[in-house]
Amino acid sequence: MLELKARAKVNLSLDVTGKRADGYHFLRMVMQSVDIYDTLTFMRSKKPGIHLKTNVPSLVDEKKNLVWRAADLLMKRFQIREGVDITLTKRIPAAAGLAGGSADAAVALQGVSRLFGLNLSVQELCEYGVGLGADVPFCIVGGTALCEGVGEKITTLPPLPSCWIVLAKPTVGVSTPYAYRRLDEIGDYPHPDVESQVAAIRVGDLAGVIAAMGNVLEEVAAPEVPAIGQIEDYLRQNGAMAAMMSGSGSTVFGIFSEKEDAQKACDGLELNGLAKDVFLTVPFQEQEEHA
Repeated sequence: MLELKARAKVNLSLDVTGKRADGYHFLRMVMQSVDIYDTLTFMRSKKPGIHLKTNVPSLVDEKKNLVWRAADLLMKRFQIREGVDITLTKRIPAAAGLAGGSADAAVALQGVSRLFGLNLSVQELCEYGVGLGADVPFCIVGGTALCEGVGEKITTLPPLPSCWIVLAKPTVGVSTPYAYRRLDEIGDYPHPDVESQVAAIRVGDLAGVIAAMGNVLEEVAAPEVPAIGQIEDYLRQNGAMAAMMSGSGSTVFGIFSEKEDAQKACDGLELNGLAKDVFLTVPFQEQEEHA
C-alpha cells in the first residue's frame, strides 16, 4: 500500500493578465503550500479499473472527480491492465480556494506513477497535470513558487520566512468558473505587484511579501460573500499582519508572527460563527517531508 498527502495551498498573490482563445486565463501568482492535507492510499487490484472510496459521498462521480480523472489519464496513456484501489480521505474544504481537488489530482498522478513503476519525472507529471487544472502543476511541485502561463510555468522560490497561518472558510463557497467569468465582465481592475513579492521572498523579507499581497479574484468574490471581508477585518483586528482571500475563494487566510495570537484568532472565529472551517497551520516545504 502507498499512502501520500495532498496539501492545500494559499495564494500570496494572484493576477490574471489575459485570456486565450480557448477560454483559459493567463495567470501570474505566487503560491505557498500549507500543512493541511487530504490523504490518499493506493493499492494494486487484480480487478481492472479504478476503484475509488472517499469519506465525502458527493465526490464519487467518476466524470467530476479529479482523482479518478487523473488516475484514468495515466492508466489509459500507459495501457495499465491491472486495477487500482484508491481511498481518499478529505480534510481540505471544497470550493474554498485552497486547491483541494487539484492537490488530490496531483497526488493521484504521483501515486499511479509510483505504484506501477512509471517513474515519471516532476516535469512529465506537470505536463499531464495542467490539463486537469491550473493549480495541479504547482501541487505536484509544492513549496513556494511563482506560477505563470495557464499554471504550467513554475519557478521555485526560497521558503517563506517563518510565520503562522490561519485559514477560515465561510459557510458559502465561491465557484471558480463564476469568479473568472465575473472578472472577465469587469475587464479593468488593479493588479498586485507580483515582481516585488517574488523579490521579497528571495531575500526573506516577510514584510515585503505582505506589502505586495493581492488577489484580483477578491474583486468579484467579496461582494458575493460578505463574510470574506468580515473575516479579514477580524483577523487584522486580532493580530494578523495581513489577511486576504485565497484563490477564487471563499477561504480567507491571515498571516501571524506569533503562534499565540494565531491560536486566539482561531478560537475567536470558531466562537463567533463567521467561518465554517477554521485551521491553524504553517507554510510547508517539500524538503521538510524528507528531513
